[in-house]
Amino acid sequence: MVSHENTARVFRTSRDSGQRLSETAAPSWRQSADTAIPQICVYAKKRFQVIEGFGGAFTEAAATTFYKLPADLQREILTAYFDRQAGHGYSLCRTHLNSCDFALGNYAYDDVDGDTNLDHFSIERDRRALIPMIREAMKCAGEGLRLFASPWSPPAWMKTNRMMNHGGKLLPQHRETWARYIVRYIEEYRREGIALWGLTVQNEPESTQTWDSCIYTAEEERDFVRDFLGPALERAGLSDLKLMIWDHNRDRIFHRASTVYDDPAAARYVWGTAFHWYMVDCFDNVRLVHDTFPDKALLFTEGCVERGPKTGEWWVGEKYAHAIIHDLNNWAVGWVDWNMLLDENGGPNHVKNFCSAPIIADTQKNTVHYQSSYYYIGHFSRFFRPGAARIVAASPLDQLETTACVNTDGTVAAVVLNRTDNAIAFAVQYDRGFLHLSVEPHGILTVCFPQ
Repeated sequence: MVSHENTARVFRTSRDSGQRLSETAAPSWRQSADTAIPQICVYAKKRFQVIEGFGGAFTEAAATTFYKLPADLQREILTAYFDRQAGHGYSLCRTHLNSCDFALGNYAYDDVDGDTNLDHFSIERDRRALIPMIREAMKCAGEGLRLFASPWSPPAWMKTNRMMNHGGKLLPQHRETWARYIVRYIEEYRREGIALWGLTVQNEPESTQTWDSCIYTAEEERDFVRDFLGPALERAGLSDLKLMIWDHNRDRIFHRASTVYDDPAAARYVWGTAFHWYMVDCFDNVRLVHDTFPDKALLFTEGCVERGPKTGEWWVGEKYAHAIIHDLNNWAVGWVDWNMLLDENGGPNHVKNFCSAPIIADTQKNTVHYQSSYYYIGHFSRFFRPGAARIVAASPLDQLETTACVNTDGTVAAVVLNRTDNAIAFAVQYDRGFLHLSVEPHGILTVCFPQ
């Protein structure tokens, strides 16, 4: 039982109070709760999935923007994201293999048509900004920062439409070459001191975009993993790499996962299913994948708000917290944002698909602006550390959205989100004690219980 002499810690962010991950006075423990207010029950005896981590994406756009800023702002951004004491303590991040829309243009590591031996393969483009930023983040984070990569498109010469944009498919005769190409990328990054933790097969394989994209049916993805990519990783001694399928929205996640997992020869290579948040919520679909295939992981790998930077808009942070809570409660083992940093236009983006990011840099004025999403993510990433296990957090109100984890050191943290226009008073029951709290309108709080 928690000693009532040990005070909990409470951290708050809300739209109108000016509080931003601010520690506030915690109430004293009570033996009983006011029955007139709702009670959230935090129950640590039942444990669910283990948390891999939280983070964002290193893109050429983010790295280019980063290096346009003066050194003091670069250090500030790295601290804000990666420092475990003064920042979010990001531990799980993503990057792109070949170009994506948040690159300065289309590029591949081997653009020589027909070079199936990959004699001209080079990651020199990534050495300009992307790899240096990743290295700086690794220094700031210390041990434990893990990185996974996603391809948006193979080189144009490997595809049916002969271009990296506008969809198209991988030509059957190049499936083996493309698998070796991916392995070569992993090996080249390892030579740069960056050992990848994971890999997704294809970013958004059902979406034909004006930018870098490539289409796979569920059956094509299954067959590519089973017959080409999985064996290539195995031959290269990379079987410990966390290979993820799908990497697209929650709406069709079950169909895609079941197509691969129902084939044991393909499933044996796959660690889990990656997913995004665009289109509709469909949180139940994430849970259904877990319930049907409980030995496979689920990881949220991309989310952002589109159509410009949305500087200062509060609903953006609420969207993040709502998704994180419900994804975790439906068995996600982590949550990875899209671009960590964008410029004042929400770019650069080579097809003008401008978006928002938790930190927006004005590269003309050399200033950075922390968005609501930055603070809302921090309510999870700072307090649910890698290795934590999700536990029960039961709310009696839809308006009080909540989730909780127990960390490896025995401390427990619970997050409570209020997206309404009114403050809500409530009690938290934990280990036979009660805390009386309230969460501000359009606010979020994290309460940390002592060991």
